[in-house]
Amino acid sequence: MLPATIRPAHLDDLDALAALETRVFATDRLSRRSFRHFLTEDRDELLVAEQEGGVVGYALVIFRRGTALGRLYSIAVAPEAAGHGIGRALLQAAEAAAEARDCLFLRLEVREDNATAIALYRASGYRQIARVADYYEDHEPALRLEKRLLAEVAPPVEAPPYFQQTTDFTCGPACMLMALAWADRSLRPRRSLELKLWRDSTTIFMTSGPGGCDPYGLAVTLKHRGLDPEVRVSHAGPYFLDGVRSPEKKDVMRVVQEGFREEAHDLGISDSAGPLADFGAVLDGATLALVLVSGYRMYRRKEPHWVLAFGRDERHIFVHDPWLEAESRESFIAAANLPIPTAEFHRMARFGRDNLRAAVLVRKGR
Repeated sequence: MLPATIRPAHLDDLDALAALETRVFATDRLSRRSFRHFLTEDRDELLVAEQEGGVVGYALVIFRRGTALGRLYSIAVAPEAAGHGIGRALLQAAEAAAEARDCLFLRLEVREDNATAIALYRASGYRQIARVADYYEDHEPALRLEKRLLAEVAPPVEAPPYFQQTTDFTCGPACMLMALAWADRSLRPRRSLELKLWRDSTTIFMTSGPGGCDPYGLAVTLKHRGLDPEVRVSHAGPYFLDGVRSPEKKDVMRVVQEGFREEAHDLGISDSAGPLADFGAVLDGATLALVLVSGYRMYRRKEPHWVLAFGRDERHIFVHDPWLEAESRESFIAAANLPIPTAEFHRMARFGRDNLRAAVLVRKGR
C-alpha cells in the first residue's frame, strides 16, 4: 500500500468526506453542510489524507480569531486504512498547521473509551486537562487534552475557575463569577447568581434590549462581594452611548453610570483616568483583570465585551472568555485559558469611536 499524502481539502472532496464521516462515526457526525462550510472559508484548516487517489482520512483544526489557540475538532481514518500511521500523520499535519499560525496550544476532546486514539495523543505529547461527563450524543464522557506547541514559553499562573455566560448580555457578570470563585474556591457558580450580579451592575440599556456593565458598576458589585477592585479607564464616562439612539435611554444610562461612579468613590475604590498603563504587568497570580475588549476582533460583531485576564508569559496574555460561539462548534477548551498574543490583545482591548480602554483590577479582599 502506497503511503498517504496529506494535503488541504477542497470542494471536490466533499462527497468523500461526507461518506467517510458516516463510515467512521456512529454519532456526533459532521454534516455535509458543515463540511461545505469548512471547505469554503479560510479561518480554519481542513486537511485530508489521500491514498491511491481516494480520501482515507481527514483532520479539522478550528482557530479563534486573534488568539494563539488551535482546536483539533475532529480526526478520522477509514477502517481499511487503519494501522498504517495515517492518524499520526494527520495529527502531525494538524500541529504543523497550528504552529504555522503561531498557536501556543493545540487542544482536543476524545471519547474516554477510545483507547487507541488516547494512546496516540499521549505518545505525541498531549496531557489531560479535564474530564467531561455526558459529553457525546450517546452520553459517553470525553477527555480534554492539550499539547503545548511552543515549549520554550514559560507556563502562566494557575487559571481561575471558568464559567460560560448564559445570555448574550452577561459577559461582565460571568467574569465576576469567575473572579469570585477564584477568591473563594468553595463558591459554585450558578446561573441565578450570574443574573443577580447582572442586576447589581447593569447600565440598564445598551444598543437594544437588556444592558451590559460599565467598569464602575462591575467594581462596586465586586466590592460589595468582598473583593478589592481598582478601576482603570482611558477617559471619564459616560460610556457606550454612541450606539444608543433613544435620548431617554441615553439619559438613563448616564444617570445610572454617574450613580455607580459616586458609589465607587464612597466605597473607597481607587480609579485612574488617562492613558492606561500596562496592566499585564500585574497579572502575577495575586491580581486578575476584567478587561473591556471589542467583540469585532474575535467575532466580527461591533459590541463591547468583557473577558477575564489572569496571567501572562513572554508573548501572551491569558484570558477566560465567557462567550462560546455555537455557530463555530466551540466548547470550553476554545474559550478557557485562552492565549492571546500581547500585541493583538492591546489592539483588542479598546472599544468604540473614542477608543475606550477599561479594566477592573481585582485582588482578594481581607
